[in-house]
Amino acid sequence: MHPENNSCDTNDKSSCSSSTPKEEISYKNHWDNAYANNPVEKLGWYESDLSPTLDLLNKTKLSKTARILNVGAGATTLVDKLESDGYTNIIATDISKVSLDHLKSRLGNHSERVEFIIDDLINPSVLLNIEPVDLWIDRAVLHFFNKCEEQDEYFNLLKKSIKKDGYVILAEYNLNGATKCAGLPVHRYSKEMLQEKLGDGFKLINSFDYTYTMPHGHLRPYIYTLFQKD
Repeated sequence: MHPENNSCDTNDKSSCSSSTPKEEISYKNHWDNAYANNPVEKLGWYESDLSPTLDLLNKTKLSKTARILNVGAGATTLVDKLESDGYTNIIATDISKVSLDHLKSRLGNHSERVEFIIDDLINPSVLLNIEPVDLWIDRAVLHFFNKCEEQDEYFNLLKKSIKKDGYVILAEYNLNGATKCAGLPVHRYSKEMLQEKLGDGFKLINSFDYTYTMPHGHLRPYIYTLFQKD
């Protein structure tokens, strides 16, 4: 499903694509189809090892009652882990109802302890009105937004949604990563690029490169970052 390693010029640090796709992408249809037609554990972004995100979460020292928003949650096992670890204020949001239905089904009765929101990060409605959160977690979502206006909408929502002194975990393809994921073009990042997008109101707490192994064995280099809002 993915090219082995279609890297482009790593010195190109432009913040967004200047080209307009011939056809607008329907993210909802794309992700609904992906989750409807493939076993979750075979999807190219499925994680069995959550340690990179959990390591950053542990650095925040947040309480178990902290409001945690997992954006683009899909059917991630991170929600299961957070719930089993005793976090009581988990919100999972995705544009794909199919993906969240998978997650609800797997959680069973424990799904009652999680708030599920079907919404679009770059054209939000419900998310505009949620109470601010202590932690925003994004693994492999932001990098799908290639156009400037998409990135602007994403970061506008992020900045609005985080409490003062709250945290942001962003984990995206790094500059050495592939140029496509799940058949879609991706915009790759460095920690400096993410800092620029977040602006002076956020400080970098920690960052590291991490090579993720896909279910079928291909390697995907990520940049993991933890920021705190001033």
